[in-house]
Amino acid sequence: MVRPKLPRDFKPAALTTRPVAQVRRGLTAVSAYLSRFSARHHGLALGTACAVVAAVAFLGEVGGDGAAASQMQTKVLDVPAPEPIALPFDDAEAELEVDAWTRVEVRPGQTLAAIFAAQGLSPRDVHNVVHLDEHTKKLTRIFPGDELAFRFTAEGELQELQYQLDEATRLRVLATGEGLSSELIAENLVRQLRETSGTITGSFFFAGRQAGLTDAMILELARLFGWDIDFILDIRAGDSFHVIYDEVFRDGEFLRAGDIIAATFVNQGERYQAVRYENADGIGYFSPDGRNMKKAFLRAPLNFSRISSHFNPKRFHPILKRVKAHRGIDYAAPPGTPVQAAGDGRVVRSGYDNANGHHVFIEHPNGVTTKYLHFTRRTVKKGQRVSQGTTIGFVGMTGMATAPHLHYEFIVNGVHRNPATVDLPKAEPLPPGELATFTETARPLLAQLERMAANQMLATATE
Repeated sequence: MVRPKLPRDFKPAALTTRPVAQVRRGLTAVSAYLSRFSARHHGLALGTACAVVAAVAFLGEVGGDGAAASQMQTKVLDVPAPEPIALPFDDAEAELEVDAWTRVEVRPGQTLAAIFAAQGLSPRDVHNVVHLDEHTKKLTRIFPGDELAFRFTAEGELQELQYQLDEATRLRVLATGEGLSSELIAENLVRQLRETSGTITGSFFFAGRQAGLTDAMILELARLFGWDIDFILDIRAGDSFHVIYDEVFRDGEFLRAGDIIAATFVNQGERYQAVRYENADGIGYFSPDGRNMKKAFLRAPLNFSRISSHFNPKRFHPILKRVKAHRGIDYAAPPGTPVQAAGDGRVVRSGYDNANGHHVFIEHPNGVTTKYLHFTRRTVKKGQRVSQGTTIGFVGMTGMATAPHLHYEFIVNGVHRNPATVDLPKAEPLPPGELATFTETARPLLAQLERMAANQMLATATE
């Protein structure tokens, strides 16, 4: 690095007084000297130039007459040379920008080749990186919003490339004298527990938002208790919930909301609780007595709608204009709302007719059949096996329908039953040996939920 030099005629160690014109010329030179440097360099320049200012202040105001000039020429002011002042950076720091990372966010429609070209890299560089190994091949499947980080040598050659494969794994490609190499780096993910509570005054969705839950967590909470509570029919003002969940952090920075760990839902005075538990069969949610929250059937095949027509054997049909038994429930919902299979089974009918519009019938074990009518579009075919929660179609108003809705029927051994009130079979509890392990896991979480409920009651009582 070239360090700034003083003007040749600048002598701080012994500043000889000169006539006014010469002094002015000297000050002008100092001013020009200072103007050559940015603010970060002024520490060195000003330290040297201050000798001139001190000299002028010591000599006083200089007049323009010859006597004063003659008097000035007889005086010599000794000023000690200033100590060298180190610059606030050194030569190594000047190369910092060369070693810095260049981060590129993938735009819609942008390819890896285009990103490399924008960084001054050649198609050969792209080929060498992508075909290095099975890990680097994943760079061909980048998506908008992904980020690639480049680091270059002083000559502009690729030195390192990093790409986040998923939230827990980072791909690193390193260029050395022996060529390219890659490695997978495990990220340091940390989960921290959080808790929140809410009371429903209007809609459950709004109450969840008010409690700080994400939309995905609100839907998960409804799914979690959806086997016991009909979130369309059963929700009332005053119902409450308490949720323990976790948040995911990577390298100390918040990444996303995590999973529901335990929850309580109080519906019309009845309390339901669930605890997350992992065993050999996977991850599930269980009640405090160890029963799986997942039942054989969902209480309702879609979320967050309203019932526009109840189960009624003597209902007056709005189109036929006569009494005709309404042997199911109509759920009013926006067109395109996904409809789920209420339970595991086989599709025995997927078709269209003038009365039912697009419709799907599913046959389940133990003599149960469920029917779904008036879809705008079906997503399953006859003979297809479906699992509980599979999307089988979307709400519409095809057939004899006056507005977008789903007509849902629940039939047991050929007899129509009210889907809102039919008894659904309970799941079997965990085996005795595993139940003890679950109980130990659930005990502190259930105690925390009890404390949250007590705090909410205390807060309500003091309002």
